[in-house]
Amino acid sequence: MVSYLCDVAGVSRSGYYNYFSERSQKVREEKEAKDEKVKEIILKAFHYKRRKKGARQIKMTLAGQFNVKFNLKRIRRIMKKYGIICPIRKANPYRRMMKATQEHRVVTNLLNREFKQEIPYKVLLTDITYLFYGEGRRAYLSAIKDSSTGELLAYNISERMTIDLATDTLKKLKKNKHFKKVKDALIHSDQGVHYTYPEFQKSVKKLRLRQSMSRRGNCWDNAPMESFFGHLKDEASIKECTTLEELKREIKQYMMYYNHYRYQWNLKKMTPVQYRDHLLKSA
Repeated sequence: MVSYLCDVAGVSRSGYYNYFSERSQKVREEKEAKDEKVKEIILKAFHYKRRKKGARQIKMTLAGQFNVKFNLKRIRRIMKKYGIICPIRKANPYRRMMKATQEHRVVTNLLNREFKQEIPYKVLLTDITYLFYGEGRRAYLSAIKDSSTGELLAYNISERMTIDLATDTLKKLKKNKHFKKVKDALIHSDQGVHYTYPEFQKSVKKLRLRQSMSRRGNCWDNAPMESFFGHLKDEASIKECTTLEELKREIKQYMMYYNHYRYQWNLKKMTPVQYRDHLLKSA
């Protein structure tokens, strides 16, 4: 019977008996115990700062926060084995576009997707997104991001989509003690009504920044900002918030996490703040 079953399964008799030998079972038990220990270490990184992470984020968090080095292949194997799943961000085709009136002015695309200029505060990106929370409630988040370092420099949350949403974000940027103006710095956005509005454009000039805008309907011209909003909606506990104050606390905590603890593969495996300091020291 054993010979017949081995033939059907396509294994040798010696391989069958070896698999069920005391030595082989002991090796499997030791490997299982080792995998269990690795799983627990990976879970610490996976849940670090209460933000679920993918394999690359786990690898960088283990190295940066726990001084543990695992290769990606091992991390992915353990995640697959134990069903450790990171939420996958879906592409969002929705793009907010508002028609400008005659008093509004569209400006040229000065950035041309040159996002990585390796100079902190040289290229600033800004945009507004929806945040759905509680039972059908909606808020709006305006944010300004340093394109070279990925650092979030200023943000503003409101329950109303007013012009002040964007101009108040600029005011918060001005109050950021780390923000330093550099030569030929610019702020880039889409052609939304908030950014074509004269009051916003006056505020940009007061900050001595140049203004740049994406081409109409082209989301790739401001892709890093879109990407950030996608990560935030995946990783922050937005839907669980029941009040605006809870939402603001969660977003504040996420911004702190993103800037100081979220390692990024394309930033030499550093956090945005670490990479900012790295660039400033190298200058």
